[in-house]
Amino acid sequence: MTAFAERLAAAVRQQKTPVVVGLDPRYENLPTSLQSVEQGQNPAHRASAYSAFCRGVIDVVAPLVPAIKPQAAFFEHLGPAGASALADVIRYARDRGLLVIVDGKRNDIGSTAAAYAQGYLGIASAWGADALTVNPYLGDDSLQPFIDTARANAAGVFVLVKTSNPGGGRFQDLVADGEPIYRHVARHVARLAAEDAAASGFGTAGAVVGATYPEQLAELRGIMPQSWLLIPGYGSQGGTARDVAAAFRSDGLGAIVNNSRGIIFAHRRAEYSERFGESRWQEAVEVATRQMIAELRSDTPAGAL
Repeated sequence: MTAFAERLAAAVRQQKTPVVVGLDPRYENLPTSLQSVEQGQNPAHRASAYSAFCRGVIDVVAPLVPAIKPQAAFFEHLGPAGASALADVIRYARDRGLLVIVDGKRNDIGSTAAAYAQGYLGIASAWGADALTVNPYLGDDSLQPFIDTARANAAGVFVLVKTSNPGGGRFQDLVADGEPIYRHVARHVARLAAEDAAASGFGTAGAVVGATYPEQLAELRGIMPQSWLLIPGYGSQGGTARDVAAAFRSDGLGAIVNNSRGIIFAHRRAEYSERFGESRWQEAVEVATRQMIAELRSDTPAGAL
């Protein structure tokens, strides 16, 4: 199978947008038609509601964007029923032609890291994800099993480098050997990506870099020229199209921008709630997705796609 970095480049070009829709289902924010007063605390009911909701989002965005990013925690907190719902959502998205990036921020050491990698990475794996987010802070030997498995299974890895949360700098910005730790992590990711960069110019190792730190985003694009950047923090966390513009190459490739709440719960946003209401929540999802696509086309090199 073609390497993930190449499949991602092809999907972004085909859809002419780098938008990724994050699936972070929260029961209290679902349309009321999917909620139940009697069964609201029942994990099996909630899991079923999450599956139905996410499939409804996928139906809307599949013709518009290259990928989705389900956040594993929102499913896992429901136990076995939630895990089953996550598996259903991944299968459904793949059947609709979307790439699937599981946001699990996994890692461990040695054989445990290998088990995580084998479980998630590649369409033949148990979870069937195209890519997985990975925490680097157990060291380079903990990352290598993910990279090796991803390469073998034509999958991708997105390493946390500079996260979008306000407290991320507590450790990521600490200085060691004259540079912040996030820059050391970025240089290691860059080396891994350079080892197997393909025709598009990108390798297996990608990076997570938040939209909420635009100066560091521009810096890290320069450090990791052969890595796909997965950018959270757009929309509800305050990131804008102009904030992420420096993450792209001039041809519009190199970055994918995630938006979760701002799209999937668009029916609750002030500008859409009266226009659509809860009964037309999927229409709100479509309009919010198209709005983000237009913003990125207007204010970033994604307009060159």
